[in-house]
Amino acid sequence: MDEVYEFFKKAGIYYLATVEDGQPRVRPFGTVDIYDGKLYIQTGLSKEVSKQIAANPRVEICAFVEGVWVRLAGTLVDDSSIEAQTHMLEAYPTLRDRYAAGDGNNQVLYFTDATATFSSFASPEQKVVTF
Repeated sequence: MDEVYEFFKKAGIYYLATVEDGQPRVRPFGTVDIYDGKLYIQTGLSKEVSKQIAANPRVEICAFVEGVWVRLAGTLVDDSSIEAQTHMLEAYPTLRDRYAAGDGNNQVLYFTDATATFSSFASPEQKVVTF
């Protein structure tokens, strides 16, 4: 999981895919954190992406760095704990102008049943990490 975290941190921006009424929805994200041994992302409860995740928590994220890309598929689980929200805000202080721990809008979610696949045009072999 640490290797996956480091890759997404290095990428800075990754793309999150959800589904709404059978239609794929993809948008850029930039938050990734490890807390309590789990890989987390962050969004706002008021956003459509939060509603899409609530309806279908199976998602995929993808990022590309220096000729390598990672696709991470898994299930997102909402963690409403103040501690997890605070940890994310400490990792991303620029979020503090829009979110606060316990504000009723800040949402942090962690991956379960996750499979990360590292791929490259330079090599036909893939590396798979599960957590």
